[in-house]
Amino acid sequence: MTTQAPDRRRVLVRRGLQVTLGLGLAAVMLVWGLPYFAKTSWSEVFSVLGTVPATSALLYIALVLAGLYCYTFVMVGAMPGLSHGRALVLNLCGSSVSNLLPGGGAVGLAATYTIAKSWGFSAARVTTMAVVTGVWNVLTRAALPVVAIAGLSVGATALPTSLRAASWAAIVTGVVVLAVFALAVATDRGAALVGSAVDRAIRVVRRRHADQVERAARDLRSRIAETLRTGWLSMTLGMVGFFGLYYVLFLLVTRATGVDLPFGQLFAAYAIGRLLTAVGVTPGGLGVTETGTAAALVAWGADPAAAMAGVVLFSVFTHLMEVPLGAIGWLAWTVMPRRASTADDDLEPVA
Repeated sequence: MTTQAPDRRRVLVRRGLQVTLGLGLAAVMLVWGLPYFAKTSWSEVFSVLGTVPATSALLYIALVLAGLYCYTFVMVGAMPGLSHGRALVLNLCGSSVSNLLPGGGAVGLAATYTIAKSWGFSAARVTTMAVVTGVWNVLTRAALPVVAIAGLSVGATALPTSLRAASWAAIVTGVVVLAVFALAVATDRGAALVGSAVDRAIRVVRRRHADQVERAARDLRSRIAETLRTGWLSMTLGMVGFFGLYYVLFLLVTRATGVDLPFGQLFAAYAIGRLLTAVGVTPGGLGVTETGTAAALVAWGADPAAAMAGVVLFSVFTHLMEVPLGAIGWLAWTVMPRRASTADDDLEPVA
């Protein structure tokens, strides 16, 4: 007990420093970095935002909700037995935590485990869903800049260095993730190799023995392969719907603030932003995402104030809206029927 207490204090101190530094960096990027790189000022941005009709908010919220519902097809495909309504609650609760804390993925995953297990899902099913949806997210975000650069090349549009770099980084990331994932799923030997490599990395970082990942990889290999066989189409279509509707939202808010660029360039800026959300130094890439997206729009000739206003408005509805939506999700979970979790995967979860 005496050993655990100092360890727990160190974890809490480290987490506190991580949150403080992450939120501080996000604030600096939003207050100073965003207007600096967008070559405008917050006063000009607020003037542009004042011209956007308040009634448009209803349409923007509807698109966000539709996009989130599309994402439930990803989760349902990755965890058979999960209903779309429960998937929506699970997504709202997990995302509200993950995207509001720097490096909050671990906290969001813990919330996902707690909620799913309260509905009768086993830890193995939740782990399988987390792994598969995580890989599908990385591959989709990596594909977006590739699609963007292909579209711009066809349209003979000048390609900025930042987009080329992002596209090459996305290609490399996607290939590496796909290769590692295929190796881990193809054979027991491959699963053991990947799990062992992750365990060695953990030992280097934490300086203690670890073999949990290797054991989990062996146990989950056949389950992940079966999930991919039955759910790949649902997950793929869900991803297309989710990112597609968010792109429509991006188009509408940038048009509303006065950004007048071709669809291809707007998609490229959107793709850069979605890729930057993976930056874990701030909550959900907050500040970094907006700065990169606005800088791309301005580089292509968009009015600086209009570009930054559109990016900020998009962030309000796709990021900050997760606070009230997450609260609704947690409230919905508290009134849903529960059932004790079980290790028996053949047991049907509560309806």
